[in-house]
Amino acid sequence: MSSAVLLSLHQQLRKCFETLKANKTIWDGELAECKSLMGSLGNLAMQLKALKNIQLANTPLASFVSLDERLHYKLSLAVDAVLAKLAGKMDALQKVRDAISQQVSAVFQFYEKNTDTLDIKTCVSRSAICPSISDMLEWLQAADRYYRLQLVQRRNLLQTLTPNDLTLMEMAPKRWESLHSASGEQRITDALFQVSFFMETE
Repeated sequence: MSSAVLLSLHQQLRKCFETLKANKTIWDGELAECKSLMGSLGNLAMQLKALKNIQLANTPLASFVSLDERLHYKLSLAVDAVLAKLAGKMDALQKVRDAISQQVSAVFQFYEKNTDTLDIKTCVSRSAICPSISDMLEWLQAADRYYRLQLVQRRNLLQTLTPNDLTLMEMAPKRWESLHSASGEQRITDALFQVSFFMETE
């Protein structure tokens, strides 16, 4: 086994976990903003449904000419604005996923290129401060898979939302929240904790 190859692989693994840690923070922040936007979208859908069901002509507001059309127009503009912001958030989440995937892919390419040099004993050995190579690769692969799936599911949900289906849009906040995977997030948090000492060593 080449110590130079092992050293290089450890450096690649550190870089990958640093990327994961930094981008997890960005991801969490973007998702928090998405949750707020989803709440706004649900509220706007409720207002549009209420406007659709109420007969303004039978209320004291009847004297305001074309009030219902103007309110509908204003609410529709607000919906479009929120959907545009959510689309921007999807682009930000895509960048996070891409950054993580690129680093994970680079680590696996390096590992596969040097499998002849890295024997099984080396790959499964661990210490108090250094998890095994096989464990770290597994954690990174799981994290990459998690973010890929999350992005696809959330993007697919957004693509179903249109002002033409107010009921679906009203339910969007709950559907969005249902995509949250506490276990998936916890596994990534646990992995970052497991490599915390490893990342501080050279």
